[in-house]
Amino acid sequence: MLIPYDLHIHSCLSPCGEEEMTPNNVIGMAQLLDLQMIAVADHNTARQLPALQQLAEEAGILLVPAIEITTAEEAHILSLFPDVPAALEVGELVYDALPPVRNRPDIFGSQVIMDAQDNPCGELEKLLINATRLSIEEVFRLVRSAGGVPVPAHVDKSAYSVISSLGMIPPELEARTVEISPQGLKRGFVLPERENYFVITDSDAHALETMSMHAALSIELPECSVGSLLECLRRGVG
Repeated sequence: MLIPYDLHIHSCLSPCGEEEMTPNNVIGMAQLLDLQMIAVADHNTARQLPALQQLAEEAGILLVPAIEITTAEEAHILSLFPDVPAALEVGELVYDALPPVRNRPDIFGSQVIMDAQDNPCGELEKLLINATRLSIEEVFRLVRSAGGVPVPAHVDKSAYSVISSLGMIPPELEARTVEISPQGLKRGFVLPERENYFVITDSDAHALETMSMHAALSIELPECSVGSLLECLRRGVG
């Protein structure tokens, strides 16, 4: 079955995410766009996922638990997990691996955790957009140990991608799926390796307008489930 997806969205918990990206607004926009599968991947934390999961279930949308992890090399890894508890467990380890630099909301934006009614119920102190001390190899091992799939994010971009940071996608990572941004697809970005990768394309939305303007693609899966998606991304076949 063909499933319209967007697997890289940020909530207002990410300091670079707009305040309008509350759990209800994100799920509401996904409904308006007829998305059947979404992943909200905040920077280096999974704390917004419980509220999002509740709302997604009520809306009939499949939420894929996710985190966008920044490696020590400053490469972004879109990390997708089998369930929210697994994402939360890894998220705490990733947050602990951030440097002890406090967020400055007046400069970087707020880092507010919200409940399912969009009420603030917490705030994270460390600046989430910093690089962790985890190497890319450690991130891949950590995500996989939790049953998740690590995907090199927006590999076509000139910053915060595996290719911009390392010059290549290290073969020892055994990545089978990569993310290319919509802009990269439009300009015909070609991966430098001979290896064939399964490619996903997401909005990487930090604002509702970006979500709404993204022309979502569809993915062929046996069923609309997190397990089917992860198996597809793990094997690199759609």
